[in-house]
Amino acid sequence: MACHALSLFHIPSILILGVLYMAYVLIGGVIFWKLEGGLVRQDIARLLEKKNQLLNTYSCLNQEGLDALAQVIQDSSKVGLSLKGNQTMDSFWKFTSSAVFAATVVTTIGYGNMSPSTMAGQIFCVFFALFGIPLNMVVLNRVGKYMLAIERNACDFIQKKTNHRKLTRFMVHLLSYVSGVALFFVMPMMVFKQHEGWTYSQAIYYCFISLSTIGFGDYVADSNPEQSYPDWYSVLMASWIFFGLAWLALVINHTIDILERVNIYLKHWWSPKEPDTESGEEIKDPPVDV
Repeated sequence: MACHALSLFHIPSILILGVLYMAYVLIGGVIFWKLEGGLVRQDIARLLEKKNQLLNTYSCLNQEGLDALAQVIQDSSKVGLSLKGNQTMDSFWKFTSSAVFAATVVTTIGYGNMSPSTMAGQIFCVFFALFGIPLNMVVLNRVGKYMLAIERNACDFIQKKTNHRKLTRFMVHLLSYVSGVALFFVMPMMVFKQHEGWTYSQAIYYCFISLSTIGFGDYVADSNPEQSYPDWYSVLMASWIFFGLAWLALVINHTIDILERVNIYLKHWWSPKEPDTESGEEIKDPPVDV
């Protein structure tokens, strides 16, 4: 009887969460469609016009030649070759960029700007990711625990000095968030603006897309063949990705904890309360772990 009541209690919560999830995704799709759809249509019309102008200007270039040129440009971008003056960045597969690529594999960022093309490289990538992804999760989890331990020790130390528990926790959390934003978003944003030539909005967008492991690949640092990067740049990139992932994972976990608390509150608010026929008191459902 208790199990039956428990299952009935869980089904509405699951349905509500499912509906909210689907609504969130669909609303996001509509917003992206409205924001980007019109611009894409304009870009397509503009590019088709430029294509026709190119064919008219260079009469010796037909559609077949244009297709061949486009293929050369596409293949050149895959290996890090710039066709402007035949500049090159020693290909994508130099040691530093290969190390950054390995970091994007185990962190599941996967920009897509470079990928192994040999059979041996593809097979190695599979096994490298198979063991590297769990190892990365374990290490990031341990680093995250150390970050939490530092934050808690700071809370305990300040609390002993002030005797204001809630205010201390709030201020330490706030300081931790502000410091993380400055260290993993603001400072990298300025570095990327200087070395990549991006705008501030593009740089901050790249920071979040990378550290959240979404990794669209539309913006990728240390991959422009027309730029000359210092030797320390790739090392800084790898360190930023690693520690930034750990910090953002903590922020996301805190957000999940807040959503879970809201979910528990809503479940208790919506849960039916049956009056006790003998004592006249209400019998509350036992708390359920989420």
